[in-house]
Amino acid sequence: MVLALGIVYAIIGIATIALVLLHSGKGGGLSDMFGGGLGAAAAGSTQMERNLDRLTILFSLIFAIMTLALAFAINS
Repeated sequence: MVLALGIVYAIIGIATIALVLLHSGKGGGLSDMFGGGLGAAAAGSTQMERNLDRLTILFSLIFAIMTLALAFAINS
């Protein structure tokens, strides 16, 4: 049980890191490679950024819940 939670935890953690890196910062980020740096003039860029935000929040919440679940599983 703990091993399976640890594996899922690692996968969720790597996915969360990848999603955060895809965000464009002040100087642009990895999302520039996928058209995120074109600005508001591009039709789909704002929707793509919103979806990326939603996915990042979702994976962050799952990561936090998995942290608690793994802590309880190890201590019991």
